[in-house]
Amino acid sequence: MILNKTFSTINLDKIAVYLSVFCAVQCLLLPLSALLLPTLSVVPLADEWFHSLLLFFVIPTSVFAMALGCKKHKSYNIIFYGIFGLSILIISAIWGHDLFGESGEIVSTLVGTSILSYGHIQNQKLCKLCCH
Repeated sequence: MILNKTFSTINLDKIAVYLSVFCAVQCLLLPLSALLLPTLSVVPLADEWFHSLLLFFVIPTSVFAMALGCKKHKSYNIIFYGIFGLSILIISAIWGHDLFGESGEIVSTLVGTSILSYGHIQNQKLCKLCCH
């Protein structure tokens, strides 16, 4: 039972990291590809709703992974990385373009993704240590 919980927590952390990295790659490559291949600007990945769609998956996955991990390893300071990273991602997705401009939105998204990913990686490490 404990091994199963550890496995699912680690998998949720991995999924959350992959989603965050996908968001970061999309943010970095889309403007570049839109310059090189203008037809990509009409692809739905370029729309603002795509960031919201990613957040729709990132938020619950991150919250569940962090909560399960913290419950297991009792190191609750990891949650601050999750809250801080998710807050930056949410602000970037909703108001990033208006507040920071296009380049600033990309930078803030990358910062939020990095912080959130770091938190998930630390959560994975603590879950593995706790299990052994």
